[in-house]
Amino acid sequence: MTTDSPRWYKSSYSSNGGQCVEVAANLMASQGLVPVRDSKKPGGPVLNVSAPAFSAFVTAVKTGAVTGA
Repeated sequence: MTTDSPRWYKSSYSSNGGQCVEVAANLMASQGLVPVRDSKKPGGPVLNVSAPAFSAFVTAVKTGAVTGA
């Protein structure tokens, strides 16, 4: 088991709109998880998404199958 700490990243597209999430993709390879949290509440709960599910979500967003509406 690894003791890596999450390195949180917020998309440059968020532009302080108030509805942002942060991800810690650095844990994808070592733990198979992508932690996700609300950027407004960094001490709040974290949702751990499996690496395959997160990759599928990103692909869906890129292809237009999921929108932000």
